[in-house]
Formats: sequence, C-alpha cells, structure tokens
Amino acid sequence: MRYLMLVLRDPEIEVTPEVLEAAGPIEDWLAYAGDRRVLGNPIAEPDQGRTVRVRAGEVVLSDGPYAETKEFLAGFDLLECDSLEEAVDIASRHPVAHFGSLDVRAFAG
Repeated sequence: MRYLMLVLRDPEIEVTPEVLEAAGPIEDWLAYAGDRRVLGNPIAEPDQGRTVRVRAGEVVLSDGPYAETKEFLAGFDLLECDSLEEAVDIASRHPVAHFGSLDVRAFAG
C-alpha cells in the first residue's frame, strides 16, 4: 500500500547542532527506508510559492502557504509499506521528526 509522508517544519523551533546530532544524518534514514521509499524531495520555502484559488471566475493569487499555520510543508516522500504501522515506523526515524512533524496518510480509494 502507498502512503504519502508530508514533512512539516516549525520555524519557531531552533535547529541547533545538538538537535541535528540527535536527529542523525538523512543518509541514515534513507538507508533505513530503503526500497520502501518510492520517491521524495524537499520543496522550496513557503515564501517562494503561491496559492492559487478561483473565486467568482477570477484567479486569486496569494503569497506563501495556503493556510495561516505555524508549520509549513518542507518536503514529501512516497512510501510503499505493508501497513500504516510500518509507514509510521519509517516516519518516526526521519531526522525532521526531531524538530518538525511528519504527516503519514494512505492514499484514498
């Protein structure tokens, strides 16, 4: 089954060298995830994107993320796992789990 893992960052949490050391290198996580990670990539900072809406036939653009939230989407991974528990285990070992959060969801349908 495929799971989308959204990598979320909280800009209010300071990412110190100690936090990074506790998190471990991304290469270790990539090795652990192995072939269960189908693809993934970090994405640009929120201020480099645009939100697109159409209201009353007009295109409405706004800068940054689609919602006023503290956390922002920093990347994603597509996982192929036997269960949600396995996907959660992989997410719990991701370095960003130490200073952000990971939202793991199965594809609908």
